[in-house]
Amino acid sequence: MLEVTILWREVMERLAPEYPDVELSHMYVDNAAMQLVRAPKQFDVVVTGNMFGDILSDAAAMLTGSIGMLPSASLNESGQGMYEPCHGSAPDIAGQNVANPLAMMLSVAMMLRYSLNENAMAERIEAAVGSVLDDGLRTADIASEGMRTIGTDAMGDAVLAAFAKQ
Repeated sequence: MLEVTILWREVMERLAPEYPDVELSHMYVDNAAMQLVRAPKQFDVVVTGNMFGDILSDAAAMLTGSIGMLPSASLNESGQGMYEPCHGSAPDIAGQNVANPLAMMLSVAMMLRYSLNENAMAERIEAAVGSVLDDGLRTADIASEGMRTIGTDAMGDAVLAAFAKQ
């Protein structure tokens, strides 16, 4: 594990001069987790190996209320990428109509923005998701008192309807 950490540090230090407007700092993963919870706005991008990235992304997910809210992307230098919800497939709730589909929809928005240069369409998807949340609709993972709890299908239909209204 330490070899990967050393590799990341060496690569980032080599690349840092090419991006003078980006501040580079190094943290141990335990400190990064604490800082993420203490002051998340200090981070823009976190570069780490897969295991520590999984740990930090799960911690960051709870800042949004649920891991079901986080889109993710793995991009190459030319903007091609693999887009998916941060949380993975959640086989334990498959077919139960309880999964939060918003991370997948927001991953599509990221794909449109970063790989397909379709910023306007990405903004429409994000606005539709925001509209539905503003209306108080929630899947069970993000529901709180006063909110209407709906299933996966109904959340998808609500976002689609909000998208169509734009």
